[in-house]
Amino acid sequence: MPSQDTRTLLQSAVPTAAVGAIAAVVSGVVAGGKGALGAVIGAAVVIAFMGLGMFILQRTAKSLPQLFQAMGMMLYVAQLLLLLIFMSLFKDTTLFNPKAFAVALVVATVAWMASQARAHMKAKILYVEPDSEQSNKPENSGSST
Repeated sequence: MPSQDTRTLLQSAVPTAAVGAIAAVVSGVVAGGKGALGAVIGAAVVIAFMGLGMFILQRTAKSLPQLFQAMGMMLYVAQLLLLLIFMSLFKDTTLFNPKAFAVALVVATVAWMASQARAHMKAKILYVEPDSEQSNKPENSGSST
């Protein structure tokens, strides 16, 4: 992953992990150990899904830029379907508190999206290649008068 992509990933994952830790502490106080475990699992699912999605989108943007938008839409639908499958597999679990899991999932997702938006706004990404302007200048072929 290029440095800009890694920087954006870190600027999104670190605040999400911090929010997940806060959600785990709050859930631990409110719902006990199972609540804390549910919140940790919820935050980990968000970091894994969103991080993997960002990695896939960056690879698609570099190799097949014409498919970037369609791939983004397909990726978000796939993430929702995977989350639905995950939720259906663990809907009757006694391993963790499902309400704490759901709250942490929503809070961590909002934190990820907000921190990713902030990272993109603060990133200094060139949209014009500085050297391409000099090398592609046409020669003056007309008269100089």
